[in-house]
Amino acid sequence: MHFQSPGAFVINVGFVTIRWYGLLIATGFVIAAIMAHHLARRWKLDPEQVTNLCLISFIGGIIGGRLYFVALNWSSFWSQPLEIFAMWHGGMSIHGGIIGGFLTAAIYSRIAKLPVLRCFDLGGCVMPLAQAIGRWGNFFNSEAFGQPVPDNFPLKLFIPRESRPYQYFNHEYFHPTFLYESIWNLLVFLFLYHFASKKLYKYPGLTFLLYIDLYSLGRLMIEPIRVDSIMAGETPVPIIASAASLIIASILFLALLAYYKKKGITVPIPD
Repeated sequence: MHFQSPGAFVINVGFVTIRWYGLLIATGFVIAAIMAHHLARRWKLDPEQVTNLCLISFIGGIIGGRLYFVALNWSSFWSQPLEIFAMWHGGMSIHGGIIGGFLTAAIYSRIAKLPVLRCFDLGGCVMPLAQAIGRWGNFFNSEAFGQPVPDNFPLKLFIPRESRPYQYFNHEYFHPTFLYESIWNLLVFLFLYHFASKKLYKYPGLTFLLYIDLYSLGRLMIEPIRVDSIMAGETPVPIIASAASLIIASILFLALLAYYKKKGITVPIPD
C-alpha cells in the first residue's frame, strides 16, 4: 500500500483558499472538544466552562506550537518576520502546542475556579485524538516523513521531488511516519479515554502525566526514522524534548501516586 498526497489545498479558487493542514487541525479540535464535553458530564464538570476551556486551550496551543517552531527555526524567519504569521504554510511544533495549551488551561482553570489537575486530566484524555487527526495534515503537505524505503515496502509514502531532502533526491518512497504517529496517538486516546479516565479518576493529575509518558514514548520510537527533524548537534530536538518529558512525567507520576497513597487521598468516582 502506498500513499500520495493529492495536494495541500482543499479549495484554491481565486481568493478562496482552504488548506488540508488547517482544516484537519480544526477538525481534530472540534472532535476532541466533543469528546471532552461528554467526559466532563461524566466527571460532573460544568460543560459550558469546559467548552470555554477547550477554546482557550486550543488558541494557546496554536500560539505555543507556532512560537516553539519559529524559535527552533529562527534562521529561516529573522529575514522575513511576516512569515511567522503564515501558519497556513505549515510549521507547528507539537511540544510547543502541548506547553501552550496546558499553560493556558491552567490559567483559565484558576480564574474559573475549576480543579486544575482534573482539567489537565480531561485534556490528556482527548489531546491524543486531536493529534491523531491533525497528523494527517503533514500527509497533505508532504512533510514529517521518514527515511527512504524500497519499492516493495508494504507501507510507503510518495514524496514529490520538491519536498525531498537533497540527500534523498533520487528516492521516491519514504516511511509514512505521519501514519505511524497517527495510529499511536489513536491507541493512546482509546486507552486513556476508556480505561485510564476511569481507573485513575480518584488520583487527579495521573491521567495527564500518563498521557505525557505515552505520547513521549511514541515520539521516541518514531522520531529516529524521520529525516526532517530539527537538530541540536547530532540529536533531533524532538528526541531530546520527548526524553526529558518522559523522565519528568514518570517521576512526577510516581511521586504523586505515592503522595496520594500515603495521605489516603482519593476523589470518589461520580455515579
